[in-house]
Amino acid sequence: MSSGTSKVQLSKDETEVRAVIEATTKAHRDKDVTAIGARYAPEIVSYDLSPPLMHRGFNTKEKQAWLDTWEGPIEVETRDFEITVAGDCAFAYGYFRLAGTPKSAGQPISFWMRATICLRKINGTWKITHEHESVPFYMDGSLRPAFDLSP
Repeated sequence: MSSGTSKVQLSKDETEVRAVIEATTKAHRDKDVTAIGARYAPEIVSYDLSPPLMHRGFNTKEKQAWLDTWEGPIEVETRDFEITVAGDCAFAYGYFRLAGTPKSAGQPISFWMRATICLRKINGTWKITHEHESVPFYMDGSLRPAFDLSP
């Protein structure tokens, strides 16, 4: 914490960052691509579960195409998120649970993943500038994703 940042301001910023994360999960549940995109900075760099290894910028068409692969709502639950704020930068890390029914699976799925989210305050509003999601895999030679883990 910088010497010019009060504890009250830090708490307010942490609350605002948590609200960005929660609004993003709600927008996924509602399949609202506009609301999802509104939380990201134009220069967002993400390492999410889908190829390629890195994404630059928020691609509305790609995100909508992914949302359309689900029957009904997409549940995204957050757990154990720790948030650190320093001036106009913040980072958060914790877990997301993704649940719902992909059209291709024909049955519900649910799994936990790890997530790190970096944000920057731009014109007074917190925006996600970097996001990293991952699922661990078993190191026993099978390379199976560890979808059975939970926090």
